[in-house]
Amino acid sequence: MATATAQHADHDHSSENYLTAGKSIASWVFTLDHKRIGVMYLVGICLSLMLSGLFALAIRIHLWTPAGGWFTEDMYNQLFTLHGAIMVFLFIVPSIPASLGNFFLPIMLGAKDVAFPRMNLASFYLWVIGAFFFLASLLFSGLDTGWTFYTPYSSETSQAPVLCATMGVFILGFSSIFTGLNFVVTINTMRPPGMTWFKMPLFLWSLYATGIIQLLATPVLGITVLLLAAEAALHIGIFDPKYGGDPVLFQHFFWFYSHPAVYIMILPGMGVVSELLPVYCRKHIFGYKFIALSSIAIAFLGFLVWGHHMFVSSQSTLTTVIFSGLTFSVAIPSGIKVFNWLATMYKGNIYLTTGMCYMLAFLFLFTIGGLTGLHLGSVATDVTLHDTYFVVAHFHYVMAGGSLIAFVGALFHWWPKMFGRMYDETWGRISALLVFVGFNLTFFPQFILGSLGMPRRYASYEGREGFAVSDELLGSFTHLHRVSTGGAMVLGAGLFLAAGVLIAALIWGRKAPKNPWGGATLEWTCASPPIHHNFDETPTVDDPYVYDYLEYDANEGGYRPKPVAVPTPDPQHEPVA
Repeated sequence: MATATAQHADHDHSSENYLTAGKSIASWVFTLDHKRIGVMYLVGICLSLMLSGLFALAIRIHLWTPAGGWFTEDMYNQLFTLHGAIMVFLFIVPSIPASLGNFFLPIMLGAKDVAFPRMNLASFYLWVIGAFFFLASLLFSGLDTGWTFYTPYSSETSQAPVLCATMGVFILGFSSIFTGLNFVVTINTMRPPGMTWFKMPLFLWSLYATGIIQLLATPVLGITVLLLAAEAALHIGIFDPKYGGDPVLFQHFFWFYSHPAVYIMILPGMGVVSELLPVYCRKHIFGYKFIALSSIAIAFLGFLVWGHHMFVSSQSTLTTVIFSGLTFSVAIPSGIKVFNWLATMYKGNIYLTTGMCYMLAFLFLFTIGGLTGLHLGSVATDVTLHDTYFVVAHFHYVMAGGSLIAFVGALFHWWPKMFGRMYDETWGRISALLVFVGFNLTFFPQFILGSLGMPRRYASYEGREGFAVSDELLGSFTHLHRVSTGGAMVLGAGLFLAAGVLIAALIWGRKAPKNPWGGATLEWTCASPPIHHNFDETPTVDDPYVYDYLEYDANEGGYRPKPVAVPTPDPQHEPVA
């Protein structure tokens, strides 16, 4: 009897989901479970998004009037710097890989965990320490360098906040490297039997390409900020012309990392779209191999185009032409993805769930961002548009319209699997509509502002020495800025509503079925939420984009495999004993 009881207890323990496997704080703080680490990342990343978003909203409100009404110019510059740095380094770079990638990569492989669980936990705590250094810079006044930390801005200002922030960037770089290394090794060594490279979910292809970029590009950023700190502390001439340094060298180092980092930010979002669209269209992904290999092509070409950020930085004419041509070439694999996504939707049985609404928004916004990038890749137009609001709009259509929208859509798609609760679809769709409308109202007017000559980073636009503004132009600037500010409020409301819908699901949502959307990848074969070790048995691997074998179960409210018909034996052909 005792043995049976013990066995029963062990069985119950093994069946506990990852949220209830240990309820103490220590069980979370020292966990090696990739799912819990993903959830902790998710909390920190969402808090960073909220803080950075509030800074952005404060900037937009300040620009309601031409003279700027809320902050001094120094305070405005500090808000601008903190908004950009927190949004890029604490939210966009780790958003999808560190939270959703950590949670779902092993499950999609049918594995119990990542290859290096302790390194995974270390990467999270490095992110926390790096975030602490960033937030500590809030205690100092004078961090007004912009998120790029360009010299001589970063060397002419107070050194304490600059050193604090750059040390945060250095530590965050190690967090990113640990995550990328874990993903690359896990995908290389832990794929289950039968999962060849071209039977792997496309989300994993995007994480693999992202991991390669993190491993190869992030050390350059770490070395650059270390040199910046050494120059500030020891007065060694590296970047600062005051000591005989070259500020253009800093730009080369910074953008050699930061342009590949653009694809660290956007490739996981592309993987999310490739994963969600076929599920909600009930159709096999179109051009699987092209989408998979285009992720690797983007990772490779992303290392070759950093110089297009420096067309006005005294590069030689030949260098500028080469970088312009390479910039156009990197658009090809991105265009391949968009074509294949649209072809997947063609004649598909489309379900307008909340996740699908966000994917449609992604396609619209990212396409605008990509097409306007051609203006900045062309030398003739980039020289005119450089350092104007046109660049701001393009950057946000790609980064926020791509990464942020994909991140929110992915949360709605995988929330029932992560937490075992369903959310209100109506309010989810309303949040998608508000985000889409608010985003376009915020950033589309900025294309027009940039075309009219409005410089970015200015705390006011009423006209001053070196920046003459006619009354007619001032009226256009004011009108467009106010439309943009109103759109930012709508966008903020949409994001807060999305957060409210998901949080409310945790409290009042009905229990989620195992497979609410009819997905065919392996995470939909485990429990909702998953058990501690993900699977009791290694799941069977099949094509991750075939949905014919699934049927909707109205009683469960989700999808299940169709029952296999057992052939009835023919009495006339019974085997002879």
